[in-house]
Amino acid sequence: MIYKAFMPTLATMRGMCKAVDRGMVMGNVKLLEKHGGKSGDWVAGDAE
Repeated sequence: MIYKAFMPTLATMRGMCKAVDRGMVMGNVKLLEKHGGKSGDWVAGDAE
């Protein structure tokens, strides 16, 4: 699941890269850590 906060970032990256390949596919996005918010900080178990 991609959090809504990441969508503008992905759209910006696609906008910059579409000149090279308009049919690109962005995948394998993984949240490694998060800070702040209602549930506090979080770090994935295998993040370094």
